[in-house]
This record gives sequence, C-alpha cells and structure tokens, in this order.
Amino acid sequence: MIMKAIPEAPVLDFSTIKTLRRSSRTPVRLGFLGTGWIGRQRMQALLDAQAIMEQPLARYCAVWDPCPQAAASAAELGDEIKVCKSFADLLDADLDGVVIATPSALHAEQCVEVLESGKAVFCQKPLARTSSETARVIQSAWLANKLLGIDFSYRHLQGMDVLRRLIAAGELGEIFAIDLTFHHAYGPDKPWFYDMASSGGGCVMDLGIHLVDLALWLTGTCDVNQLSSSLYNQGKKQRPPYSAAEDYAVAEFGLGNARARLSCSWNLHAGKNAVIEAHFYGTKGGAVLRNLNGSFFDFELEQTRGTSRQRLAGPPDAWGGRALLQWVTRLAEDDQYDPEVEQALKVAHVIDRIYCR
Repeated sequence: MIMKAIPEAPVLDFSTIKTLRRSSRTPVRLGFLGTGWIGRQRMQALLDAQAIMEQPLARYCAVWDPCPQAAASAAELGDEIKVCKSFADLLDADLDGVVIATPSALHAEQCVEVLESGKAVFCQKPLARTSSETARVIQSAWLANKLLGIDFSYRHLQGMDVLRRLIAAGELGEIFAIDLTFHHAYGPDKPWFYDMASSGGGCVMDLGIHLVDLALWLTGTCDVNQLSSSLYNQGKKQRPPYSAAEDYAVAEFGLGNARARLSCSWNLHAGKNAVIEAHFYGTKGGAVLRNLNGSFFDFELEQTRGTSRQRLAGPPDAWGGRALLQWVTRLAEDDQYDPEVEQALKVAHVIDRIYCR
C-alpha cells in the first residue's frame, strides 16, 4: 500500500484547550437545528470545553426543533438563547454557523439551505443518505465557500492522531488486513432509524459508517475495490434492492492492497452493551482500537508487534465533543470551504456499494 504523507494535525484536548484563542474578541455565533439527545449532548460538550477557556470561541444564539419542549430544554443550557419559531426563522438569524442534529433524511436539504443562507455547517453523520445527496451538499459548501464539518467523532479518540502518523510513516509496514467491528446489543429508540427512506440504511449507516471512515482516514487511501456484502433483517438474509433496514451486516472490500472486513449489528446477543474494534495488521506490526468492558465511551488503543503490545492511549478521555470543537476552532479563524470534507463523499460511495445502490 502506498502511503501518502499526512501532515500532523493539532489534537484538541480538553486539558489544553484553554490555550486556543480567536483573533477577534467576538465569539462565533451558533445556532442548533435539532435539539434531541445528541444535539443537547454536543451543546453541553462545547460548553464544558469552553468552561476552562479564558475566552470562549463560540456562544449559542438560537435553537429550533419541531418539538417545542426539546427546543426549550436546549435553550436552558445557555444564556439568552432564542427559541426560533421555524427553520426559516433560524435561517434568518444573525449566525456564523449552524449545528445540525436532525434525522438523516433531512440532513442534505437542511445543509444546503443553511449553506445557501451564508452560514457554515456542522452536521451529524451521515451527512446524507446516499453519495448523490452527499455530493450535492459538498458542492453547495464549495459554491458558497463555507466551512462544512461532519461529526465523525471516532477520529478524535485519544491517540488516533498518533496511530495515523505511525501508519503514514510506515511504522507498521504495509497494511494488508483490516478488521472492523461494531456490534450494539440494543438498537435505536427512534422509529425513523428503521425506515430506509428516512435513514438511508440500518446498522451499516448508523454504526458501520464510522469504521469505514476510520479505515479510509487512517490509511490515507480511498482506493476501494472488489466489494461484497450481505445484509440481514431478524436473521433472514435480504436481497437488493433493500426495503427493510438491516440489523446485521458483513462486508469485505479491498482498500488499496489491503483487505478490509466489516461486521456490524443492532440487537446482537453480544453479552455486553457494545463490541467496537478496529484492527490494522501490517508487515512490521499492528494496531488495535477496542472499547473496554462493553462501554460506548471508554476505548484503548495499542500498537502490537508479535506477542507484545504497547498502549498508546486509554481512558479517561472526554472525546465526545472534539469533532464539534475542532470545527468551531476552525470557524473562529476562517469560515471558508475546507476540501478535507470531500472524504465524506468517498465514504458515501463505499456505503452505497454495500447497499448495492
């Protein structure tokens, strides 16, 4: 596998975030579109990070959610937050950027409308349901010359930047095998996740997309070839075109010269809340990311060689809001389009192929 040189990117750690400053004294003005559980979690994560800063990067100005109670609850997280009457009301607000945490079917259209209104966007994954929708959003960001970010949060686990540089520098040798696993002993609690038109897919779209992104991002390659997949619903193998959201899926594909295997599920009898792992095997060594004791929040990262292993990172690690924090930091300095977001289109192409679209 030919590895491209990857520049070192600063890691935003809550213990050192107080060193960040904005050139202007005025924090960026943010709106939140969708203030359910994940939206409020991201709002709180940013508030927690800024609590230790001498000069906050951002302040919340407006929220909107079709559920008035959810919007009102989110508004209580800050001071003088306007609860908008509609999405159009939010678009008219004097904001620098909007954080979108709505059902997947709404992402593409809402992203485009926000971008065309002259505001930057940070969107929960997936950016859209299909690669064509994803391309439309990215093109809108490019045409508007506005910053577009996506919450691929697992990139921001402690130690991931170290692993990325190790792989890029050839410390693991040539990567030839990648095993990706994300099993969830439960399933989503919102009905729209199980509707293909609303979600764009089942456990692959909900969980597997994170690991596909990690594999492409860590290895620095998007050369995906020879992909095959099998999708199941309640133990029965499905046939394309898929009309029901899968609750178990396996996929295998080439990634450059490496072979990657992905397995993900909802409601699996896993004996623990979750099994989340990503193994990278090279000719000189390997690396593994795994969750600890079934946790969704505690992860360990190790570099391996033969029978030995070296710990690169582990808990405690408050990583949940770092993707948003990185986007806010960039927005505070420069709101212009960043081509790095284009990898989301390559990830979307892989997801499309898994669904035989």
